Amino acid sequence: MASETIPITVEFTGGLEMLFADQRKHSLSVPAKDERGQAVTVGWLVHYLCVEVMKDPRKEMFVLDGHVRPGILVLINDADWELEGEASYALQARDNILFVSTLHGG
Repeated sequence: MASETIPITVEFTGGLEMLFADQRKHSLSVPAKDERGQAVTVGWLVHYLCVEVMKDPRKEMFVLDGHVRPGILVLINDADWELEGEASYALQARDNILFVSTLHGG
């Protein structure tokens, strides 16, 4: 079935929530497969968040050269995404993806 979706939760803290209409927690239903028929990944999700969820025009505060900006920690189900394969991690139903900015402006 082409329209299969998976429910996930995405959270933003450390100031990132301001880029997402000051909403810290987002319950999303994303496609199970991308346009090539591959399982959707965290990398796909980052692009999706920029295009579909982010209302703020300052996308460079979240992504840089198509990747999550340095200084932003990404946790997948409370584990550092580096342990899970980073952007190549295939999203699973009920995953919780947390983006935490460690950068503080002044």
